[in-house]
Amino acid sequence: MEKQKVIIDCDPGIDDSLALMLALQSDAIEVLGITIVCGNAPVKMGFENAKKVLRHLGRLDVPVYLGAQQPLVKTYVDALDTHGSDGLGESFLEEVAGHETKESAVAFLSRTLHEQDCSIIALGPLTNFAHLIQQDPQAFAAIKRFVSMGGSYRSHGNCSPVAEYNYWEDPDAADMVFSQMEKIGKHIEMVGLDVTRKIVLTPDLLSYIERLDAKQGAFIRQITKFYFDFHWKQEHLIGCVINDPLAVSYFLDPASCTGFFSHVEIVTEGIARGQSIVDAYDFYHRPHNAYVLTECDVYAFFKRFLSSILSIEADQLDLLKKMIRSERGIETYEK
Repeated sequence: MEKQKVIIDCDPGIDDSLALMLALQSDAIEVLGITIVCGNAPVKMGFENAKKVLRHLGRLDVPVYLGAQQPLVKTYVDALDTHGSDGLGESFLEEVAGHETKESAVAFLSRTLHEQDCSIIALGPLTNFAHLIQQDPQAFAAIKRFVSMGGSYRSHGNCSPVAEYNYWEDPDAADMVFSQMEKIGKHIEMVGLDVTRKIVLTPDLLSYIERLDAKQGAFIRQITKFYFDFHWKQEHLIGCVINDPLAVSYFLDPASCTGFFSHVEIVTEGIARGQSIVDAYDFYHRPHNAYVLTECDVYAFFKRFLSSILSIEADQLDLLKKMIRSERGIETYEK
């Protein structure tokens, strides 16, 4: 089967890095390039972190492009309190020299979307795509699928009572992208906190990864220790929520999640800044511009995530179902 071509837009970030590991070790997609946006980390730091992940995977052949350094309107606020002072869990991995590209993220997006049948997996704020709409709306309209980790339907926010960080960080960009989707008759596939909060990397799962692949497990432990500590301090959660890998997993297997089509608008000002307003009951009678995820198969995610990053067959993960069931209770994971 021919691989699906994708560009990954991200702000690495711990969970962005785990998502890159999944995407780059999947046999089903071809990552044409990685574009960086300011978000979890400043754009230059995110650029350096992406290269560290690529070096770990032996994939420095994948080009990385610098994108927006500031949100469209608002003042930039990083999330280094969540991801560590180096943006990668205070792992302080050795820098990777070189690999700078002269082409900007938006120029790369514009050129590639005109030349190839390509989809987008957006793991950070949507600033690069707002710039793309402003500079080359035809290229934006050519996007095959647009999967965005962002927003929230019925779950509470993670940086305000109502807002998810990516859309809160640059609400004007998110609003522009959703509005443009309505104009061109397409939709964003919104992988929000309703589903990503169910994806928790626990100490037992991390130990299982280390047993199966000591090198990969050591790398993941090194970049997630800060994340584990953060989640314990903030939420008394034993484990860490890894939002972004679910967006990649869903892109690979849409049937592993469920949701509904709706019209979505993003609040740009005030106390509800960044909130994704989902018109689930069709009050506005506006065209659908989003497919909003509401449920995900946790076992299916971890089966795909572990088998991909460890390069083993899924049927070798004999303890995984039992571990997921013990962590989550008996739910609906037996397919």
